[in-house]
Amino acid sequence: MTEPVLVSRRKARHLAVMGQLLDAPRSRSIEDAVRNLGEVQIDPTSAVARTEQLVLFSRLGRRFRVAELERLLWRDRALFEYWAHIVPTADLPIHRISMRRYPHGTRKRREYVRDWLEANDAFVRYVIGELRRRGPLRARDLENRAAEGWHTGGWNDEGQNVPMLLDILWLQGRVMIVGRDGQQRIWDLASRSLPRVPSRPASEIATELVDRQLRARGLERLDRIGTLFDGPAPMREGAIRRHLHDGLIVPIEVEGLPGRWVAHRDLLDRTFRGRTTLLSPFDDLISDRERTERLFDFRFRLEIYVPKAKREFGYFVLPILRGDRLVGRIDPVFDRKAGVLRVNALYAESGATPADGAAARHTIEELAAWLKATEIAWPTFPPAWR
Repeated sequence: MTEPVLVSRRKARHLAVMGQLLDAPRSRSIEDAVRNLGEVQIDPTSAVARTEQLVLFSRLGRRFRVAELERLLWRDRALFEYWAHIVPTADLPIHRISMRRYPHGTRKRREYVRDWLEANDAFVRYVIGELRRRGPLRARDLENRAAEGWHTGGWNDEGQNVPMLLDILWLQGRVMIVGRDGQQRIWDLASRSLPRVPSRPASEIATELVDRQLRARGLERLDRIGTLFDGPAPMREGAIRRHLHDGLIVPIEVEGLPGRWVAHRDLLDRTFRGRTTLLSPFDDLISDRERTERLFDFRFRLEIYVPKAKREFGYFVLPILRGDRLVGRIDPVFDRKAGVLRVNALYAESGATPADGAAARHTIEELAAWLKATEIAWPTFPPAWR
């Protein structure tokens, strides 16, 4: 490996923000954003909006339309849901690797899944048969015919055999989510819900995956690129060696950031143009909490499951990104019935300027306009932003 390039923490932040499409200009379309990110995490918590919607709003702004996302998912099939993420249908050959591998492996849970499927072979055949005959269906449209119940000591032990089986068949790529009825997923056979996408050689997949993942992450540790939802892609080591040799992967040393890092050559050569936006708490820019703290001097924890009296900032807090800095955070809730975006609290980070406050206000107003809120209920502003 060549000698690492020394970069400042500010430059490292530029790489991370650019990789996640949070610089200027904004992404042109939902398909472009999902393709370049590789995946967008799904979470149904909707104090403001579902996470996947907030992530795409952060990239596209007010031109993002939920109806267009649903069209791409449920009608055009240009995108699909897998492993609790939205991914491009063109990447189906990549995700087939995980589908074929599941539930093989030595992890205890996977051993349990294999044994559970074997004990419930008739149950599996019933569910597949009903979907073939009557699908698409919701979980509640199927009978619980499990010969052996699911028992792993979690919440899903209580009569959740049908949803658990559907999740397993989903990870295997045998069934897919084809719509939603409220919060309930609608299922059908993958063979008739996804278009035919030709297979590709494993070496070609690994080469592309390493390139795209490193570009999307901005900077990363070498052992974390070329990975799928369930672990390393086949032939990733060869792909990494080739990209190191051709200079696409550039070893870097980040000032004040321990460890060995790499960056994408194209991002290192780009000029950074920042903008201001809000981030879902599940946004990939901040999903690695330790990296976020070291890179942005911003400690962030999800407090959804923290008792209300013990929360530091709020239930569903959105960090405020301005350029390459996280300058504050808001605790919002969208009162859909009243049409009011209620900002329960607004926090400025240490060192935040009045200009940061003006930019924060503008992006909160942009969020309200996208939500079609008729009013914003503002809290007391932090002293620096009054």
